Amino acid sequence: MNKNAALLVLCSAAFLVPFMGSSINLSLPKISETFSMKAVSLGWIVTTYLITTAVFQVPFARLADLVGRKKIFIAGILLFGSATLLCGFAPSGTILIVLRAVSGLGCAMMFGTNMAILTAIFPAGERGKAIGINTSVVYAALASGPFLGGLLTYYWGWQSLFFSIGIFGFVVAIGAFLFLKSEWVESKGERFDYTGSGIYAFGLCGLIFGFSKLPDIQAFVAIAVGIVSFVFFVLYELKDKQPVFNVRIFSGNKVFSLSCISALISYACIAATTFMISLYLQYIRGFNALYAGRILIIQACVQCLVSIYAGRLSDKINPSFLATSGMTITAIGLIGLIFLTPDVSIVYVIVLIALLGFGFGLFSSPNSTMIMSSVHKKYYGQASATIGTMRLTGQSLSMGIAMMAISLHVGNRVITSELHPQFMQSFHISFEIYAVLCLFGAYASSFRMKKNNQTNSII
Repeated sequence: MNKNAALLVLCSAAFLVPFMGSSINLSLPKISETFSMKAVSLGWIVTTYLITTAVFQVPFARLADLVGRKKIFIAGILLFGSATLLCGFAPSGTILIVLRAVSGLGCAMMFGTNMAILTAIFPAGERGKAIGINTSVVYAALASGPFLGGLLTYYWGWQSLFFSIGIFGFVVAIGAFLFLKSEWVESKGERFDYTGSGIYAFGLCGLIFGFSKLPDIQAFVAIAVGIVSFVFFVLYELKDKQPVFNVRIFSGNKVFSLSCISALISYACIAATTFMISLYLQYIRGFNALYAGRILIIQACVQCLVSIYAGRLSDKINPSFLATSGMTITAIGLIGLIFLTPDVSIVYVIVLIALLGFGFGLFSSPNSTMIMSSVHKKYYGQASATIGTMRLTGQSLSMGIAMMAISLHVGNRVITSELHPQFMQSFHISFEIYAVLCLFGAYASSFRMKKNNQTNSII
């Protein structure tokens, strides 16, 4: 097949989801006005999508191994596009939330197969470059989402955002029909593990819900239930001859397990930094949303550019070295933010934001390359879904840490000038935790340099 055309299709699909996620935040106030929705209900527009996407990635990846990755990938695009398009016609807030959950299912089908198809198409010598391009598209979507989403909402209403993404989804589906010529079925004839899928979904729901509710007591209960469920899930999958997820990938492949842990930690460290810095710029420094957005977009732009070159370099240089270097640079940026004060030079803030973008961009592509290259092609789907699950779980944990710090020092109050010192305390505590996590992640990542991280085999 035409590999460049296939890469264009896969990158277009990779653009859809993060763009929708970053742009919808600009539409929430208008959606609230239309349906008279309260803050908690608005939160479920985002939360239901996040949960369904995270929970169903691994089961759909397994289903793709049974019936074909191309089939599940295209079905996911069509489901995502259809549900997103219908969101624009939603007659009530409740229907909108339900449709967002359905679009999350489509997203899980895409994410569970996107990276697996890309890895199957491109050989080892070209894989890093392709993954780097795919990753840079994700960052480009995150960077452009707030601007384009705000533009669409301002001139044509919040419905136009769903209409445009839904229509674009159908265009991508057509491209997938035309340019993805092969089918990948690695486990044809095997059965689907419904019990394991149910246990996995229950456990992941507990973790994500718990992280989102920190520091409430129900959050710790949900997290405990999630952890217990995952222990039971591992024990059950070890006994199942055809599991929904082969947990021996972790026990039998240190490169894969360390790379996944590094991915989880990296997203837990970086995901909420934009949220916290945005509050700092607007509340503490007094900048308007437009000016703050121009500063924050620097991080996404740097990540986008660096990830392209990092992906290419990972085909020539040990990707473990690049990933570990990237996480170390990220840790330096996080440590710098610990010492942020209300009157520090804005140049200092910009340098730290750019440093975070550089470090995470240098880490992400090589780390994904290592994950996908460390498993047999039979497990590409499961590895692809694992990357997505680590990302979403890490993002939830990151926001949980930030909200816990704010809740402890600021409480459920509007951040006024009198509460600025308390907010800065929560800001510093958040980045102290992120920095410690990132240093631990860099330490764990460094162990991979002792392994042959391109050719590790599993059971």
